[in-house]
Amino acid sequence: MKVSAADQLLLCVLRENARASVAEIARRLALSRTTVQSRIERLERQGVISGYTVRLADEVEHGHIRAHIMITVRPKQMPAVTRALRAMPQVRVLHSVSGPYDLIALGTTPTVGEMDVLTDQIGQIEGVERTTSSIVLSTKFER
Repeated sequence: MKVSAADQLLLCVLRENARASVAEIARRLALSRTTVQSRIERLERQGVISGYTVRLADEVEHGHIRAHIMITVRPKQMPAVTRALRAMPQVRVLHSVSGPYDLIALGTTPTVGEMDVLTDQIGQIEGVERTTSSIVLSTKFER
């Protein structure tokens, strides 16, 4: 899919606040409301925009522990491991990556003890060979 420079600007504004009104987005981009609405509809139709999500305020999960959990998967076990991880609500994001690990999961729990339980649960999934975790200390920015 080819995304124009104007569409990239629109997507940038939507990443900041997907609930912004079309009128507000149009003002920020110096475009007409009709143009913005039709661009959004086209991007949705083309599958460029595949959905919208909720981004919580830091205060909501203040004190929660977040960790990147690197996972090595045994051969031919990726689909089953992915299904098992998708079923864990504490796993917020799952990336397939190159390098020494096959997957990186972002886990979020209220306490360190619960993060310990989560990493143990992930390690016990049939097809998971090993895990390594890194606790997130702070987020410098997020888009």
